Formats: sequence, structure tokens, C-alpha cells
Amino acid sequence: MSVAELLPLPPSGPGPDGARRVRLLSYNVRSLRDDRRALARVVKACEPDLVCIQESPRYWYPGGQAAWLAHATGTVILSGGGRIAAGPLLLGGLGVDVLSVHDRLLPKTRGLHARGFATARVRIAGSAPFSVTSCHLSLDAAERYTQFSLLLGQLDVAEHGVIAGDFNEHPDGPGWRMLAGRLQDGHLTAPWGGTYTSRPGDPHQRIDAVFATPGVKVLACGVPWGLPGVTEADLRAATDHLPVLAVLEIPPG
Repeated sequence: MSVAELLPLPPSGPGPDGARRVRLLSYNVRSLRDDRRALARVVKACEPDLVCIQESPRYWYPGGQAAWLAHATGTVILSGGGRIAAGPLLLGGLGVDVLSVHDRLLPKTRGLHARGFATARVRIAGSAPFSVTSCHLSLDAAERYTQFSLLLGQLDVAEHGVIAGDFNEHPDGPGWRMLAGRLQDGHLTAPWGGTYTSRPGDPHQRIDAVFATPGVKVLACGVPWGLPGVTEADLRAATDHLPVLAVLEIPPG
């Protein structure tokens, strides 16, 4: 397990020169098939302003299950969670203003799962508008590379943007390297907490990440091992991935 020094995280709220500090959590919840209460405790302990969910339930009462997750974590649904996004879901606090929604169903390779992006253009307490995208990319290498390319188009809706999710690829993969060539890889930019996100009992690979456009300042990013209220027992019980928590500074609006 690789863990960077766990310095205190800056709280959400005003930053220097009118910027806004935002906590964003990315989490693959495996269709809520594991310990839901443990999952909710982890999310709440991270105190996120925004939550990028992957593998939100989409086959059995998806709207009700997304609503349960929002209620259990003290958030509201911003976008995604339906047939268009095909699994990714965006949750946020009451202080998040949704300016527009840009969910997208992706081209599908025959025999593979449908995939999509959950994207919203948002503003938080005087920040500049920025886009947030939750994604869960394909297990097939060729399809996945195409999806990496399409992700960049989701950034067109705002000057600043964040992409977070389960990329099903390691940092040395071609799609990841393409994205990292255009955007900041949060954990490399401001390492904090744990590096590896899969699997909770034996984390040895980094396939989940948070990326940000150059105008967004990344203050900290990593798996929240040791964060107050986040226990190893809950991380192991909640799902088959570890979450990634980032603190971002969004320019003023």
C-alpha cells in the first residue's frame, strides 16, 4: 500500500483572491451490492461538496436507489444515474447550483456493456462555472481509448472542468497518458493519502483518478486512508474500489 503523508485537508469554503475550495469524491459503488451503511459512512466522513459515483444501480429501481444513496449521504442528485449516463451519477451538496446537464450515452461495441458520462455545469458559492464529469470506462482496450478521447469533449461546456472516475486503465496506458497530457492528474499534482484504488483488501493498482483542467488548482488528492471518520473496516466493506478524494480551488466567477 502506497500512502503519502496525510496532512490536514483544507476545508471547503473561500480560498485566496475570491477562489472557492471544493472537496470532490470519486467512488465506484459496485451497484450498492455491498455494505451500504459502510459506504454512506465513508462518503459522509469525506465531507464532499461533489460526489462522482460509478456503477450506480441501473437495472433494478435505479431512480429509487440513487435517491437512497443521496439521502443516506446528505446530498442531492445533480445528474446521471439514468439510461443516458448508464451508471455514472453526480451527487452534490445543497450549495451546488446546477447550470446545465450534459449527460451522454456512448457508442457501444456489440457484446459489451453500455457506457455513458454524467456531466453537469455547476457553480458553487461565487465560483466560476465549471464542468464535472463522472465516468466508468470500458474493459475493452480499443473501446476504452475512444472513450478517453470523448471525455475531452465533455470539457467544452465550461472554461474550467474536472473529470473523475474508474478508468479501468493504469497510468502507463495510452488513454490515461493522453488525458494526463491535457489535464492535471490530481494525485501526481498534489499527492495525499493512498495511491492505489483497487482492491480494498490488497490495493496494488491505480485505476481510479481525478483530473482537472489547468485553471483549477489541485491542493490534495488521494485515497482517504486515515481521514477522521474513515475506517479501514468501512473501506473494505463498502465496495470493491477505494474512493479518491480531491480538494480543488476553483477560480472566482
